[in-house]
Amino acid sequence: MTIFDLTEAQLRERRSLKWRTYAPEVLPLWVAEMDAAVQPTVRQEVVAALERGETGYPHGTDYADAYRTNAAARWNLQLDPGQVRRGGDVMNAILCVLERVTNPGDGIVITAPVYPPFWMVTSGYRRHTVAVDLTAEGRLDLDALEQAFAVENVTAFLLCSPHNPTGTVHTADELAAVAALADQHGVRVVVDEIHAWLVDPGTTFVPILGVPEARNAVVAISAGKSWNLAAFKAGLFVAGEGALDVLENLPPLATQSTGHLGSIAHAAALRDEQAWVDQVCVEVAANKQLLSDLLHALVPGAHYRQAPGTYLAWVDCTSLGLKNPTRHFEEVGRVAFSAGLNFSKAHGQWIRINLATSPKIITHAVERMATSLRRVTD
Repeated sequence: MTIFDLTEAQLRERRSLKWRTYAPEVLPLWVAEMDAAVQPTVRQEVVAALERGETGYPHGTDYADAYRTNAAARWNLQLDPGQVRRGGDVMNAILCVLERVTNPGDGIVITAPVYPPFWMVTSGYRRHTVAVDLTAEGRLDLDALEQAFAVENVTAFLLCSPHNPTGTVHTADELAAVAALADQHGVRVVVDEIHAWLVDPGTTFVPILGVPEARNAVVAISAGKSWNLAAFKAGLFVAGEGALDVLENLPPLATQSTGHLGSIAHAAALRDEQAWVDQVCVEVAANKQLLSDLLHALVPGAHYRQAPGTYLAWVDCTSLGLKNPTRHFEEVGRVAFSAGLNFSKAHGQWIRINLATSPKIITHAVERMATSLRRVTD
């Protein structure tokens, strides 16, 4: 089984954000969509539901139950039914939780650089963002986080695990330490684990609720990123044993905004398509090495440190001497990446590259980068 074997011509027939945002001659490796076909079981389940005319509202706990079963098998994470509730999508779930556990005027800590919507959900609704930089190695800076937690009116910490865009996979010790620090200062830990299944072979993802110190944490998760199901909006709230009151007091619409087809698709993926996502991880790991080799050979000024999480590559283009790397590569190289500036104001010279595609497309993208740089020096 090969996941990333679709041709560029096949992909350009798609009408999704990734393939329709830029001009047809631009090669898109930006937003986190996979260039993959739908998993067989998911397709069968959704088609069967449509043939039955199932375009109504969701019912029952099939999706939540599928997640609990998967989490137990995958990470030995044992969850009671009352700890899991369905929601809309992950960012919607996070917003609902943050509104529940913070008050107007409160500060919410994030670790930068980070997924752009984190800045949005922590700075709106009369809350404000408290940004703490990751270390140079992309890890949590526990001393800096403790200082941030100690500030008056800082009441929540929003963590991305695995981390987007750096690909860092937090260790059990790191998660235990940050959860303990948060508890000491009365800070609620809220975690986005949407990339949970996307780790390189040989790497262990640790769900935060798998560490005893995090019993007060709340997680937002879905199968959407790992199985490429963004079109089927369906998220889950997952609460630690000490955070069940958060689920009990969510606004009613928070748990009623799941799409019925989304629930069906996500449940099918979690139940029956683990081998599919395992193969994704194998191919993404190979693509990471391919990107590293290509950059070393063709764009040696671009610095990329491989990380074991996600299918996203975080690349430092500072040494290339470009005013705006993302714009340059789009306008001159005709290849689109995500701008580092969107993840942190300090990372305007960085780009994020989506590696959930074929080796051929990655190779073409780096070749276009190299050609665009030669045009600058000619």
